[in-house]
Amino acid sequence: MVNKSAKIFVAGHRGMVGSAIMRTLNANGYTNCFGVSSKELDLKNQQAVNDYFSAEKPEIVIDSAAKVGGILANSTYPYEFLMENMLIQNNLITASLKYDVSKFVFLGSSCIYPKHAPQPLKEEYLLTSDLEPTNKWYAIAKISGVMACEAVKVQYGKDFTSLMPTNLYGEFDNFDLKNSHVIPALIRKFHEAKINNHDEVVVWGSGSPFREFLHVNDLAKAVLFSVENILPEHLYNVGSGSDVTIKELAELVQRTVGFNGKITWDSTKPDGTPRKLMDVSKFESLGWKPEISLETGMASTYQWFLENIDNYRGKK
Repeated sequence: MVNKSAKIFVAGHRGMVGSAIMRTLNANGYTNCFGVSSKELDLKNQQAVNDYFSAEKPEIVIDSAAKVGGILANSTYPYEFLMENMLIQNNLITASLKYDVSKFVFLGSSCIYPKHAPQPLKEEYLLTSDLEPTNKWYAIAKISGVMACEAVKVQYGKDFTSLMPTNLYGEFDNFDLKNSHVIPALIRKFHEAKINNHDEVVVWGSGSPFREFLHVNDLAKAVLFSVENILPEHLYNVGSGSDVTIKELAELVQRTVGFNGKITWDSTKPDGTPRKLMDVSKFESLGWKPEISLETGMASTYQWFLENIDNYRGKK
């Protein structure tokens, strides 16, 4: 059993994922969880990361730090999505190995799997065929992190584990219309259309692709589970185990927000991968299960958006 006073460093603790992990750890009695802002520590700077680990000596490290974004952001900044993510994770993994961190949890993304892999996505499908072109830069960076953690586990026998969550959403998400993911973008679009009395909302693509979504608080509990247990393998999918079409998702957001106009689909815009459903049976067999339904999670996320309407992330 992990000591509740163990020093736990959460990289990216101010982001949607990192802040949820911090709240969950604190709520479960962990008293020595900490993070550091990017202004105080540039995770892309190897010497700075080494110096920080030498001084702070964390016992457990959770890597939720990453440069993230949707299709447009990935297409616009391919170099940054590849190199910045590799620098961040490589520095954290290397320092964790050097300073004898007992447990390292690396968070990736379902986009590491091939575009046309069989559904649902199993862990063993990694590197079996081509990636989705619209986010391959980010995917390759995350794949390199998975491989680095596996290498540490194989070569040094250390408890370095990779969790690959499906599409995440929830409180403290990024609602910037140019750089956000689909749920926060839709929430903002429908809300602004509602308050401005617009008669339609235009949504990218055809609406036909299937997507799976997991509330960030469920992922945080998966991380907690990983902290409290020795996981036998190096890679686990984390998801809800079910998916919806983007059309169904848009209609759910429309109902949640209370927008009475119509939805118009811009089929000139890319759809991305046709389907991305995770096979989560391996992780669930160990004892973890998601608890928050998409309907419940959507309602709480919109409520949070309303309560933070003047200072949400991505507000212009």
